[in-house]
Amino acid sequence: MLASSIPSSLLFLLLPLLLPPPCHPADVIANSDPSVRWVELNGAPLSHLVLEPGVGHLYVGGVDHLYQLTSDLEVMSHVRTGPHLDSPDCLPPIVPQDCPSATPTHNHNKLLLMEAGQGVQPGSLIVCGSLFQGICDKRSLTNISQLIYQTSNPVDTQYVAANDPRVSTVALVITTENKQEGGGAGGLMSLMLVGRGYTSKGPGDIPPITTRRLSPVVPPRRAFSQEEELGKLVVGSYSEYNNHFVKAVAYGNHIYFLFSRRDMWHKKEYRTYASRLCVSDRSFYSYVEVPLMCSGGYNLAQAAWLGNHSGEPALFVIMAAGQASTPVATGRSALCVYGMAKLDAMLLRAQDVCYTEGGRGSSGQEEAYIEYAVSSKCLKLPKDSLSEYPCGGEHTPSPIASAIPLPATPTFTSTTQLTAVTTATEAGHTIAFLGNREGHLHKVLVRSDWSGDLYGTLLVDSDGSSISADLLLDENQRHVYVLTSSRLSKVPVSSCERQTDCQSCLAVRDPYCGWCVLEGRCSRKHLCQRHTQPNHWLWSFEPTNQCVAVQSLQPANQSKDEQTQVTLSVIQLPALTEAESLSCVFGLLPPQPAIVMGTSITCQSPAPELLPPMPTGSDHVILPVSLVFGRVTITTGNMTFYDCGAVSRLNQSSQCLACVSSVWRCNWCPLDQLCTHNHSCPNQHIILNQRQDSPGPTSCPLVFALQSSALVPLGLSTTVVLRGRNLDIYTDEAQYVCVVEIEGVQLNLTAAVEKKHSNTNTFTCNPHQFQSAVSQLQYSAPVYLRRGDRRIDASPDLRLQLYDCSAGQSDCSQCRAVPEEYGCVWCPGSPSPSCVYNQSCSSVPADSCPPPQITQVLPVSGPLEGGVLVTISGSNLGMRYQDVVGRVTVAGVLCLPQPEGYQISTRVVCELQPSGKQREGPVLVTMGTAPAGMSTQIFTYQDPQVLDLIPDKGPVSGGTRLTIRGRQLLTGQKSDLSAFLGPRPCYIVEEVTDSQLVCQTGSSNQTGGVPVRVLFGKAERTVPGITFHYLDDPVITDAKPAESFYAGGRVITVTGRNLDVVQQPIIAVWVEPLEVQRVKRRRRLALLTAKQQLVFNSTMTTVVERCTVLSSSQMTCLTPTVTPEVKVKGVWFQLDNVRVHYESIKGKSFTYYSNPEFFPLNRDAPYRFKPGGVIAVEGQDLTRAISRQEVTARLGDQECEVKTLDNTHLYCEPPEIQPMSVDDSNELPSLKVFMGNLQVDLGLVQYDSDSLLPPVPLAAQIGLGAGAAVIILSVLVVILMYRRKSKQALRDYKKVLLQLETLEINVGDQCRKEFTDLMTEMMDLSSDVGGPGLPLLDYRTYAERVFFPGQQVAPLSRQLDLPESRRQTVEQGLQQLNNLLNNRLFLTRFIHTLEAQQGFSQRDRGYVASLLTMALHDKLEYFTEVMKSLLQDLVQQYGAKNPKLMLRRTETVVEKMLTNWMSICLYSFLKEVAGEPLYMLYRAIKYQVDKGPVDAVTGKAKRTLNDSHLLREDIDYCAVTLTVLVKNGAEVQPCPVKVLDTDTITQVKDKILDQVYRGAPFSQRPAADSLDLEWRSGQAGHLTLSDDDVTAVVQGRWKRMNTLQHYKVPDGATVALIPRSQSSSGVGVNQVFQTGEKTPMLEGEEEEGLRLWHLVKSSEDPEIPKHRKSSMRERERAKAIPEIYLTRLLSMKGTLQKFVDDVFVAILSTKRPPPIAVRFFFDFLDDMAEKHGIDDPETVHIWKTNSLPLRFWVNILKNPQFVLDVQVSDSIDAVLSVIAQTFIDSCTTSEHKVGRDSPVNKLLYAREIPRYKQLVERYYSDIHSAASGCYQEMNSTLTELSGSFASEMNSLVALHELYKYINKYYDQIIMSLEEDSSGQKMQLAYRLQQVAALVENKVTDL
Repeated sequence: MLASSIPSSLLFLLLPLLLPPPCHPADVIANSDPSVRWVELNGAPLSHLVLEPGVGHLYVGGVDHLYQLTSDLEVMSHVRTGPHLDSPDCLPPIVPQDCPSATPTHNHNKLLLMEAGQGVQPGSLIVCGSLFQGICDKRSLTNISQLIYQTSNPVDTQYVAANDPRVSTVALVITTENKQEGGGAGGLMSLMLVGRGYTSKGPGDIPPITTRRLSPVVPPRRAFSQEEELGKLVVGSYSEYNNHFVKAVAYGNHIYFLFSRRDMWHKKEYRTYASRLCVSDRSFYSYVEVPLMCSGGYNLAQAAWLGNHSGEPALFVIMAAGQASTPVATGRSALCVYGMAKLDAMLLRAQDVCYTEGGRGSSGQEEAYIEYAVSSKCLKLPKDSLSEYPCGGEHTPSPIASAIPLPATPTFTSTTQLTAVTTATEAGHTIAFLGNREGHLHKVLVRSDWSGDLYGTLLVDSDGSSISADLLLDENQRHVYVLTSSRLSKVPVSSCERQTDCQSCLAVRDPYCGWCVLEGRCSRKHLCQRHTQPNHWLWSFEPTNQCVAVQSLQPANQSKDEQTQVTLSVIQLPALTEAESLSCVFGLLPPQPAIVMGTSITCQSPAPELLPPMPTGSDHVILPVSLVFGRVTITTGNMTFYDCGAVSRLNQSSQCLACVSSVWRCNWCPLDQLCTHNHSCPNQHIILNQRQDSPGPTSCPLVFALQSSALVPLGLSTTVVLRGRNLDIYTDEAQYVCVVEIEGVQLNLTAAVEKKHSNTNTFTCNPHQFQSAVSQLQYSAPVYLRRGDRRIDASPDLRLQLYDCSAGQSDCSQCRAVPEEYGCVWCPGSPSPSCVYNQSCSSVPADSCPPPQITQVLPVSGPLEGGVLVTISGSNLGMRYQDVVGRVTVAGVLCLPQPEGYQISTRVVCELQPSGKQREGPVLVTMGTAPAGMSTQIFTYQDPQVLDLIPDKGPVSGGTRLTIRGRQLLTGQKSDLSAFLGPRPCYIVEEVTDSQLVCQTGSSNQTGGVPVRVLFGKAERTVPGITFHYLDDPVITDAKPAESFYAGGRVITVTGRNLDVVQQPIIAVWVEPLEVQRVKRRRRLALLTAKQQLVFNSTMTTVVERCTVLSSSQMTCLTPTVTPEVKVKGVWFQLDNVRVHYESIKGKSFTYYSNPEFFPLNRDAPYRFKPGGVIAVEGQDLTRAISRQEVTARLGDQECEVKTLDNTHLYCEPPEIQPMSVDDSNELPSLKVFMGNLQVDLGLVQYDSDSLLPPVPLAAQIGLGAGAAVIILSVLVVILMYRRKSKQALRDYKKVLLQLETLEINVGDQCRKEFTDLMTEMMDLSSDVGGPGLPLLDYRTYAERVFFPGQQVAPLSRQLDLPESRRQTVEQGLQQLNNLLNNRLFLTRFIHTLEAQQGFSQRDRGYVASLLTMALHDKLEYFTEVMKSLLQDLVQQYGAKNPKLMLRRTETVVEKMLTNWMSICLYSFLKEVAGEPLYMLYRAIKYQVDKGPVDAVTGKAKRTLNDSHLLREDIDYCAVTLTVLVKNGAEVQPCPVKVLDTDTITQVKDKILDQVYRGAPFSQRPAADSLDLEWRSGQAGHLTLSDDDVTAVVQGRWKRMNTLQHYKVPDGATVALIPRSQSSSGVGVNQVFQTGEKTPMLEGEEEEGLRLWHLVKSSEDPEIPKHRKSSMRERERAKAIPEIYLTRLLSMKGTLQKFVDDVFVAILSTKRPPPIAVRFFFDFLDDMAEKHGIDDPETVHIWKTNSLPLRFWVNILKNPQFVLDVQVSDSIDAVLSVIAQTFIDSCTTSEHKVGRDSPVNKLLYAREIPRYKQLVERYYSDIHSAASGCYQEMNSTLTELSGSFASEMNSLVALHELYKYINKYYDQIIMSLEEDSSGQKMQLAYRLQQVAALVENKVTDL
């Protein structure tokens, strides 16, 4: 739409200026490329475009809009189709009461097709949208707002398109014979075949491909309905295949569908398939599909077109490379072309192999198979089956899929995703038009070998929106209709007519274009009338084609004064008929008739008077000669017309020579001084042009040489003699004159002629003393001869060289160096010696020069090694370089002169030679025998030394300023001095002194030490013993704060790495004056249109401030001061050569704000202050760029402590006594506030003092004194009494305090010791856990324990227990039940009905929820949607009552579903993140608990967190190390194990097993019961130990369990675990399923009425006599004193603290992204709250807490055995309960208050809970503030989870268990389904009855 001259990058800036005002959709806008028209339409993104054949009308479908347009894009009709109230979960018609999830929903156009009319029936437009489950209607083709058919109450067979905007739908209308009904229009019926992708919402039973009836529609039939007899593609599990349809086309007698899907047969990757059906096949028996392969990894079809290639039908397919194994296309895409013949052959082959060879080819390899999980298989039918049944039959297998793909090589590839394709055939060539997702249209010529040539690309949509797959050519194939997001464009297929000449036409290389020669235009082939004849139409795309061209002209040039015949030789000339003729046109003159003879054409040249005048300064003019046919110029050549007269006029100095040497045929008439094209002269004599084989130039009259010397000294009378030839032709008496031109002045000298031998004369000019004002050695002056008025030609090089000896020759050597022929001599005469011409010297010229003189030597020092250049200036330093060779010494050492530096007499440059030692002396230059010239300066040979350098390190990027210290560094010149770090230069930056030089390091490509070298010329010195170290560049990881005010001085704390490497870190601010900003704005438009880019860098300035490095990881910088009149353009840190922009550190920019503004305390008077108060200072923006800690205030000479700072106030507390003033001019102190560099004086402050009060009368003073005395006495008495009491209280308090302190110290010490032990133990454990040591349960066991906690044999482990005779039938019934469960309506009805039943207990609810989870585990997306809709019902239910109670307990099926869903989704999080810290916590607890005694009967432990499980008695115990013999293969190894002497034998066995099987999961260890513990003492002493044997101690009714103490097993004893003999074994080594819980022996064997005890007897003690009960109470009271036992809890808590923290942080950290399921579900809860108007944040917090921490994490914390393969004993469980309770407390919103009566566990974690609460709140808020929209990501995660774990689930058992509930409440469920109108439509009750019939032969009223 915009002019092509404007680059696209500037469009967005110019759009507001260039675009017309917003137009009505009907306004068609012609692009500035006038051939592209477009119209802007509502309804973005527009998705479908249809062209009505014959009429040319266009129909466009988009979101909520339909359009009908003319072929010129004028809107004829426009219809709105949405938004409407709808929900994909509900069936239409939508009744808001029945469908709470209904919301106003956009209607995306899914199908737009034309149904052709039949007979008198007019055609119609079929429109299907995404609303109301994808129903369709028919509209009139003449006016789309007129409806032909629409259903207001559709049935479920009428749902056509996908109800999800993202899921594709394609369709095709076919007409076929109406076999069933016979009637209708000519017995024909119109059908629509529809391919639609899988949708997770809505009716789940719509197959991928269905046939729909269009007409005739005779009741009870309905339009668009899917009838049983019309056929469909039956699929097992559609969600797994996930077909994405791209195109449906009809070709021959077949219909083809193109789609991509998951290849379930092979690698489960996505591939593209083409499938085929016979048009007449209503049963889909003929369905067969073949994979299409496009080499290069392009596997997902995006668009397709059925076109022609080389005359054969072919399918053009756009393929894209998929993203990994997903159906998501990347930008990498290609065009692949598949011949329909090859495709059909592949399809037939697959059909044939599956019909007759069982699917296997000749090699036995599988070539065809049955797809879509259908119970059919390939057969071996008779060989002629395919020819007999080309469209299949009931007995043939289907649907068939070929295992062998149809390959193709990409014709064209692109890195931007291609989205559309259409093709055209032009002059036998195939042209493909391809659209891409950035709005470009590519034009590609597809060659016969399938390769492609991209010859053009056009940006169709300047917004860069994607081109829709519907790319259509208009009826005459001249335009392409291109549909983008909100625009329909009409683009011409070519731009031939815009090319105006043959060259540009052939240069466009457009297959559509060619040059039509006789019509003189660029056109398509068929538009050129004689395109069939050779040379009439030249194809643009053929590289060998050339335009008609003039090869040669005869004559190519001629005199302008002649008229001749011109012959043109032309190539590629097209043939003409006899009646036609050509014309010649010269320039702009009228045409002349042309005579054609083969390829030669003859014309008459124009008359001389018609020719245009010659251009100034030129002797010819070039005229174009055009060959014209009618008005068309066929070709053009050039002809030159010359003017001989102009040739001579332009060369005055040698007219004859110029004339006869000219390229033109010009001759010279010497007597007439005339250059002419004629061959005769008016005065006879003529000199012919050299081109006419004549002597030419040699015949010209000419002064050709000087006979005298060309060198003429100035100021001396000289005679000039000239030589001439051919001058005899002049016979008149005219006089010869010599003319010399000096500086533009002509000097005429009379000449005498002397005739020499034949044809040569000499001319002697009068003697003359030549003078010149120019002071130079030589001046060149032209000389020539004149005869009367005629100027005789002179040779171009005929010149006199005038010269002056004195010019520039200042001394003798220079004078004598002038070449001899000049005759210059050094004349020593008066008044001073000078250089003169030898004849001008009055005295005797000097034959030798004075001795050399030296005026300057540079440098005056050099290194001992020499190698530096010494420059000697002076005079008489030789006449040439050779004179000084070997004649120069420096300090007595020969110095070698350099030829390139030598200047005659004045300068010698020589290279210093080595001296071997330090020496000094003058410079000497000797010339011949004359005395040597000596310098006054003394030259010194020095030995410079470099001693050290600072610093000795710097960043590899360079920029460090090195100071190299030494002696005699000023040796040689500065240019001789250079420094190097290794091979890299160090750039000298400051003036070098004798003792130091400073250089700046460059960058290095590696770190490490490098030597530092200094070069003095060629002499090298290295810093001894020190290398410079290149270190890694500094890295800044954080810099805060990110704002400052203009005054600067705010401290920025910078953290990073290697900061101490930097020598001089600075912070820099780049600023630009505001007026430049304004200028920029004003110039921006001009700048754009002029296509210039002005850079205002000249106005940019930088302000910097140095930073202070504190350590390698930290430095501080003060922000630079910036004036408010500038705009801050950027802030960076300059760390030597490393520049770090502030934005690059944390991604946000540094901001400067205006300075805070303070208001004075008082305007005029000092501020009055009462001591003890604070001073309040008012202001504005006080905290915008500074915090309270950074602000100081001073009152006079003391600090005024800043207490509070907010945006408008600063409160500071001054000293009690008025400080001194710091200002001499004022006694009162002033208050000053300091903020960075900002210092504000707020005025004077005066303290209020008593002296200011008025005096009090004496009487009042006495009265007051007496009263005060009485009061003081009374107060003293009270105080004395109080002090006695308080001293006593203080003594008691101090005592308690001391006790507490001692207690605290003891607990602290104990904690530290315990923690050290534990960490040592855990270090060993960490190494185990890091590897395979984490005993994580496999998914199946995990699911079993979470779904069915406490069940011995969960449904997961069971098999279907059925008699074989019934198995198949029941399984079929269960499969149907599975299909029913996949119907959302059935499932929700089923759940609600069960929950309404009285007998349906809470346990049943959980069980059913888990069974459903199992059954639907392979469809988690669907499961999630059902769960969400049930939760929505739950919100409504609770919303009315108390929404905070929702999800608190598991009272409904959906709540248990949610638990299971969270468990499924978070398994991988447990596995990767939370599992390890959880295991470490478990191990830490176990280790700690086991270190102290644990009562085997009550489960109480000395070390615990749970006061109710605390072993309060002091039990004497000591640690014992047993040596356990462990059998390892054949050898027995001793293994030390720590136990306690108070442990029972079972406890000992457990500890031994723990140690021996340390790395093994619990389920893989032998059970303690299956082993005996044997104590081995010596050779024969083998004693089997057990908890209970005959040696057990019995007291009354109490029997004590045996311990190691009981058996007196010593420390270091040897024991062994041996398998228990079968007789005594209770349980074998192979354990039955254990949940991993171990309960203590509370049940105690009640044998013989005895009760077991271990460490303490249980408290309910019937035996205690009454008289002892009081002492019992005392004992209980004694127990309750906290000091005795609370310290143990504290010690345990302190020891475990790190591990508890680790678990909580792992669960609640947002450093890594929270699991997608959590983000998704929290998002859902936020949406639900918003939807139901719940705006109390606490409610949503409670919901989130109830759904994740309480529902899932607390369960896992309490029961680690759900996730880990471990055993949780009762004592460990008690500790975990406290931790879990702490976690619960941390998630509540109520304030955590503790008091005297709070439970001990709450007191234990009272300090940590607020910290954990912050963790929880941050976790929730981070998830809330993170961008939502993880819906798509969640779906793909669920799909992945479905695939990963579905095989673990035993879904048939789950379905069978569910059926038991259906059976139990059968009637209620049936009744509920029949009551529902949608359920009736779907026949759900009937389908359930079918299930019942199959599963248990239930007789139903079928």
